[in-house]
Formats: sequence, structure tokens, C-alpha cells
Amino acid sequence: MKIEKLAAIDIGSNAIRLLVANVITEREGKEPTFTKSALVRVPIRLGADTFNSKNISEESKNRMIKAMEAFKLLMEVHGVQKYKACGTSAMREAKNGIAVSEEIFQKTSVKIDLIDGKKEAAIIFSTDLSAIIRNDRSYIYVDVGGGSTEITIFSNGKIVNSKSFKIGTVRLLNKNNSFKDIWENIEIWLKGNTQFLKKPTLIGSGGNINKIFKLSGKLEGEPLSLIYMKAQYHFLKAMTYEDRISELGLNPDRADVIIPATKIYLSAMKWSGAKRIYVPKIGLADGIVKSMYYGKI
Repeated sequence: MKIEKLAAIDIGSNAIRLLVANVITEREGKEPTFTKSALVRVPIRLGADTFNSKNISEESKNRMIKAMEAFKLLMEVHGVQKYKACGTSAMREAKNGIAVSEEIFQKTSVKIDLIDGKKEAAIIFSTDLSAIIRNDRSYIYVDVGGGSTEITIFSNGKIVNSKSFKIGTVRLLNKNNSFKDIWENIEIWLKGNTQFLKKPTLIGSGGNINKIFKLSGKLEGEPLSLIYMKAQYHFLKAMTYEDRISELGLNPDRADVIIPATKIYLSAMKWSGAKRIYVPKIGLADGIVKSMYYGKI
């Protein structure tokens, strides 16, 4: 048996994550297995800068530099052999995103790749969904981030269509924009691409849907129903920001974005006709590790 240490840094619009994973190989007759060794999340909300001022602020940049320095030390302590850092919508849309990533590299030697929405969706989609997906069923894979939402439709084991929309939890907190056109585009696109699918099921990815699933008390592998999602949405909306923190135990940077996230998942279920949503424990960081191991990135 051989154990290889790989790490992924996911620089999102709402937070930055470091995942350290063990890849266990060289076991006769068995495929490589990927297990989480450590996960660190820091609440640096880059989207609050980019989606309002179009630039990453000096304060956020300095916090990112400190985070990358800390992540580098943690990776050394864990004995990580290889890692990759990816920046998503907030970094790629910031006018100074490239300049910030270059400065971070100069000061920390951590290289950040800015990836587009389709690349992000492809990386996440590379994670293992075999426990959920059946070749004779249709699925809508929805990954909700802080700045964008990636939707992939697949049927009979094949991808039918995929699209990235500029709508996300942090972006939706900006009350100066109604996002009416984007909501309409998602509705038209989803209805058009799912109208011939029989009883499609949603697969949800992202920190917020994982938190919603945890609050449900469901066992791993069980789906959430459309009725539950509707009830949870109204329940969360009825609570104050402070109550969502004190009574539900949500982190301050989760307590506000969880409502717009729930709205996106709920809308996707409504427009696609899905009655259930599965919530596997996968995300961009998991996809980065697996794609890196198999040489896809």
C-alpha cells in the first residue's frame, strides 16, 4: 500500500479552503481511494470586493497573502507532495485579479490559476458520483458558489448540456441589482433542456447545500425533498441573521448567504421538475485533488 499526500486550495467568492487529502494506492485489485486528512476554511469574502468595486481591496489582498503563507506551512507539516490553487469568479472578474495573484506568488510562491466557470464545473464533475448516478436516470448537477452557479444536465450517463451563470450567493447580497434577466435566463435554459427528461433529480454541490443537508438530520446518501427545501427556505427567511448564528450554529459568513443559496437550488428544482435533491460531500477542492492525481489539470 502507498499513501500520497495531495492538497487543493479553492479560492472562492465567499471563502478560501485548503483540503489535504490522502490518496491510497497499490492495493491489489482496488482503485485508488481519496480520503480527507485536513480541511481549513478561512472567511475571506473576495466577492464583496469584486462584485461591488470590480477590484480586490488592499485589505483582502493582505489577508490572502497571510492565508497562503499559513496554508503553505500547513502543507509542509502534513507532508504534501503536490498541490494546486484555483481562483474562481471573484478573482477572475476582478480587474486586479491577475496582479493580485502575481503578487501572492512573488511573496508566498503559491501559484494561483484563474479558472472559468466551465472549467470549474468540469473539475467538480470529475469527482466520484457513482454512488448516486444511475445510467437509466436523468440528473441536473447544480453547484452554487459565491459568484457563479454551474449547471450540468446529464441523462443515460452522458452530459446533455452545461452552462455557467453569473449568479451566486455573495453576488445576490448586492441589493442594487435585481438579477431579473439572469433569473429568466436560468428558467428558460433549464426548462428548455429538461422538458423531455423523465423525473429528473438534482445533485447539489456547495457549502450551503451541505449545511442545509446537515440541518435536516438525514443520513448520508438520502435525498432532500422539494417540500423540505421549500419549508427550509421559509424557515430560514423568517429567522433573523443573529438567530441563524445563535440558534442554528451557522458561521457569520454562512448565515447570510444560505438564504440566496437555498433560493437558487429551490428555483432549479421547480424549473426542472425535480422532486428530490441529493447532496454528496464533494466540491471544487475534491475535484482539484482527483483531477491532479489523474493528470487532468
